[in-house]
Amino acid sequence: MTLHLIKLCVGVEEPEELRQWQAMRRKQRKAAGERDDTFHITRMVPKRKEELLDGGSLYWVMKGSIRARQRLLDIETFTDNEGINRCVLVLDPEVVLTELRGRRPFQGWRYLKAEDAPPDVSGSDADDDMPEDMRAELKALGLI
Repeated sequence: MTLHLIKLCVGVEEPEELRQWQAMRRKQRKAAGERDDTFHITRMVPKRKEELLDGGSLYWVMKGSIRARQRLLDIETFTDNEGINRCVLVLDPEVVLTELRGRRPFQGWRYLKAEDAPPDVSGSDADDDMPEDMRAELKALGLI
């Protein structure tokens, strides 16, 4: 059964900003001879790894709403230079837009059941230049 993670995307307000930031970090790491895949490091290790890697994604909360997701490819653990155990969430580099869903602030990450995850923004909705907040407001008004 598929399970997802949800996490605040601190310092990023739009999915495009996340795409650009991750691309820049991959380029920097590649130039430094380090791993150049897309990943996020967190302290806590999910105990439900098999469910997460069975089609799960990391859903990103930006500006108080779930706005995008990235498919989870792997979950790795390591110990940092200070002796603290860490977790690497290896992500698909594709940032997929989702329908906006409000979410209150929280620390760390949380599990997100598949049935509670917002659907992806599909087809032409994902390709237009309409700001996501405007799209969500028009949808709430029944105009799109």
